[in-house]
Amino acid sequence: MAQERTLPVFQAAETSISREEGLVFYEDMVLGRYFEDKCAEMYYRGKMFGFVHLYNGQEAISSGVIKSLRSDDYVCSTYRDHVHALSAGVPAKNVMAELFGKETGCSRGRGGSMHLFSEEHHLLGGFAFIGEGIPVALGAAYQAKYRRDALGDANADQVSACFFGDGTTNNGQFFECLNMAALWNLPILFVVENNKWAIGMAHERATSQPEIYRKASVFGMPGVEVDGMDVMAVRDVAQTAIARARAGEGPTLIECLTYRFRGHSLADPDELRSKEEKEEWLARDPLKRFETYLMTQDLATEADLKTIRQRIQTVVDEAVTFAEQSPEPDPGELYRYIFADN
Repeated sequence: MAQERTLPVFQAAETSISREEGLVFYEDMVLGRYFEDKCAEMYYRGKMFGFVHLYNGQEAISSGVIKSLRSDDYVCSTYRDHVHALSAGVPAKNVMAELFGKETGCSRGRGGSMHLFSEEHHLLGGFAFIGEGIPVALGAAYQAKYRRDALGDANADQVSACFFGDGTTNNGQFFECLNMAALWNLPILFVVENNKWAIGMAHERATSQPEIYRKASVFGMPGVEVDGMDVMAVRDVAQTAIARARAGEGPTLIECLTYRFRGHSLADPDELRSKEEKEEWLARDPLKRFETYLMTQDLATEADLKTIRQRIQTVVDEAVTFAEQSPEPDPGELYRYIFADN
């Protein structure tokens, strides 16, 4: 078995951020954490059904990457998609309503937790099966490049960011799409959220090369390993990769080393991971780390951060009220959205 890696060395003080941008990132991370905590509460109260996969612990990745994109760039997610949707700008009330299966949800109540979608926010979808979203993100990157190079549209410089877990990197679609992206020099970021576990399978037991970022070298593209619990580190790597993609320099594979603080889903008793491992990663909580950074760099006071937390709690509470009061989908429209409207 391969030897387990330690986290890459990166000190947040090595880079810098403005107060305004720092608070945007912090607010987004708080929104992700509070929203997911509320989802757990609602699920156990019987307000949500089916499988619900939460993102607690991985917020630095969503915020660090998506908040570094433009609003017209594309985001493609997985079944753990709530926080990606929030970072992309989908209103919390519409995400919550979707989880409640309501007509006001971002997928009109048809998708639920694993299938969030928003054309307005260029969110290409959440996908229930691993690897499904990678070809979709690849297609978005291809059309941007085609419009720019073949059709002469100078404004077609959008970048696609595709998120997936460590388990997906043993899937054929991962290798096929990296090959195509490199071959065609597409503007795409392949973002691996390596949280060490593919449901109940430890990452080191499932692959012959646990260092996923090294797989990029086979395709002649840059591969980067980053501390996925440090939003500043993720932001730094993401901005470099986005600039490369937008300049026509092609794709980047980014491996973010992270950890989910809850089980695989809310139906998972989470008995396979050791107490010691959980405690080690909980001590690296990305939200607490960024709070410390903002205050030690004199970018915010505890009062500033408390105000943001209180405001976000109100947003999340109002999202639940909105979802509860929203109508169910009309049974008469059962077959709507299955085929494109004429």
